Amino acid sequence: MNPRNPIPVWLVHCTFVATAIFCSTPLRARSAPLPDPVQALKVYLERATTGLPGRVEVSVGALDERIKLAPCAQVEPYVPQGARLWGRSSIGLRCVEGAGWNVFLPVDIKVFGRALVAARAFFPGDNPGQADVREEEIELTRETGIVVTQLGQLEGKTAARMVGAGQILKQDFFRAPPAVGAGDTVQLVYNGAGFSILTGGRALANAADGQQVRVQTESGRVVQGIARLGRVVDMK
Repeated sequence: MNPRNPIPVWLVHCTFVATAIFCSTPLRARSAPLPDPVQALKVYLERATTGLPGRVEVSVGALDERIKLAPCAQVEPYVPQGARLWGRSSIGLRCVEGAGWNVFLPVDIKVFGRALVAARAFFPGDNPGQADVREEEIELTRETGIVVTQLGQLEGKTAARMVGAGQILKQDFFRAPPAVGAGDTVQLVYNGAGFSILTGGRALANAADGQQVRVQTESGRVVQGIARLGRVVDMK
């Protein structure tokens, strides 16, 4: 950074909501007009947040008042390597014409979307229906895990843990019942070119549809196949 002139006024706190950006202080008048860096930042944020899943609010912080930057004819915003415009992050600003400084500003990207919330408490084994959930707008950027957005995502699944009333539903709170259960008598299916062989066995563990499972055959040999619905194990 080149400490020649005081910090530009455009680096004060700004807030971008939907397609508008508001700054707490206007640009300082200059004897030689320069491109508006606020406009460049606005355009960049509009493009960078397009496609995020929901309503977007962006707040950009300010530089330390002790930092002094030289005048710049063209400012280029960019996302630093390893950063992501989701939640608390940072955005870079570099001068590409007229000076050689490069600075980083804190940025808070808030994304709001619709998700399902428990209308009552769920206990392990419960299968929620339409009356058991409600839809609310939540801040997606505050949540870890994948939120449930449609009741169809829970079809055939049961709660794997206790879920309190009012809690935002996450996909990992629920699990599909096993296609094969430990101790179940299963049918082993061997398919080949022009033939199919069926034999019996006993599952040694629980497995959901599509998961691998170990099976003890009628002869006592332990084999491994793919669990399928209906207590079938595919021995491809």
